[in-house]
Amino acid sequence: MKKFAFLFFLTIGILISLPNQSLAAENLQKKIDSLEGGAVLRLENKTYEGNITINKPVEIIGQKGTVIKGDRTGNVISVRSPNVKIRNLTVINSSLDRNSPEEYAAIKVYTNHNLIDGVTIKHSFHGIYLSQAHHNTIKNCHITGLGKGQIANQGNGLHIYYANDNVLKNNVVQATRDGMFFDYANGNSIINNKISDTRYGLHYMYSDRNSFEDNTFTFNTGGAAIMNSNDIDLKNNKFIFNYGYKSFGLLLLQAQNTAIEDNIFFLNQRGLYLDQATNSSIKGNKIMKNQIGIELWASSNEQVFSLNDIEENIIPVATLGGEGRNSWSDKGKGNYWGNSFPVLDLNQDGIGDEPVAYQSSLYELIEDQELTYLFLKSPATQIYEKLNQFFHQDKRMFEDPHPLVKKEEINLGWFGWLIAGMILFVILIKGRQWICITFGRNGRKI
Repeated sequence: MKKFAFLFFLTIGILISLPNQSLAAENLQKKIDSLEGGAVLRLENKTYEGNITINKPVEIIGQKGTVIKGDRTGNVISVRSPNVKIRNLTVINSSLDRNSPEEYAAIKVYTNHNLIDGVTIKHSFHGIYLSQAHHNTIKNCHITGLGKGQIANQGNGLHIYYANDNVLKNNVVQATRDGMFFDYANGNSIINNKISDTRYGLHYMYSDRNSFEDNTFTFNTGGAAIMNSNDIDLKNNKFIFNYGYKSFGLLLLQAQNTAIEDNIFFLNQRGLYLDQATNSSIKGNKIMKNQIGIELWASSNEQVFSLNDIEENIIPVATLGGEGRNSWSDKGKGNYWGNSFPVLDLNQDGIGDEPVAYQSSLYELIEDQELTYLFLKSPATQIYEKLNQFFHQDKRMFEDPHPLVKKEEINLGWFGWLIAGMILFVILIKGRQWICITFGRNGRKI
């Protein structure tokens, strides 16, 4: 009997001393379930076992070392109540099952008017998923995926599905499949997010009236792809070094009424790529040092390009598939084309006295052979271009009737300013009389 009792208590002691994930999860879930609506739960600096469901309007606040760790069988945190706030914690280990009808995430939100602030997410399929959830705010979150080598095996950083009027602000997403994915999501504001090392930094389908401002898309295969969507505003975003086979900074495909203003397209394979796009306003952008500045297919019409700085691209503009109906100036103001297209401005009004036009034969190579993108810098490609120009077999890519002329600013540099300062000093010390003696009343030396 004593032996049996000893073994019984030894077994109980071992079970108590070992970590019990289901018990820990139950404890955190019980804490949440025991709260009154509107209560605040402050978590400790330790790891809590998931998965959990939040089904009442509460605020959960973590610390620097607070982790909620899923069991890899579902969503780590499911938000099923409105007015939930989650702050300052780390969430890891959602299910990575790609074949489940449920798309799992570190945090999946099914309700409205919630706040997710300062959350770090790792080792999950999707990062934060809004599912038919409206008027939510996601800000200051850092989502890291599995890396580019695992693109097919993971989800998106921020996934917005049938979700309207949300704010996504100051988030960092890297190494996921797509940084942000929008599907049937309208009226959202996306501000100051940084997306890198993904397939598409922004992937966008059937979503209207969204605004993107001050976001940065770098080192993605594609910076942003806007597809089958209307009334999109993109302002002050940066599309930098989005490079790869047929890559781009920004793609418009079957998009209408897009406003693209004051963005930077720098060191992309193609800065802007427009196909079956209609009525876009492309204004005040810097499109510089891309292989192709603008690739414009004939299926795109009523695009208006004005006040853009388009310079130092290997090909400034490639118009493909025939002639489209597009404008290269608006209200008498065109674009600045850099030193490759010098223009005269005799009346000094900032507008060139003659139109600027660019002709090229490379469109044939690009249309017929996609690998041409990889060899635009090749000497053979340049020879091909020169030969076709000699035999007049090239085609007009664009004609800007009112090209802009930049006024040259006087930049003396430190040495120039030093000389100017010395001259001013001499004038102040010696006075006007000395100048008149030296140069005479009319400025001539006597």
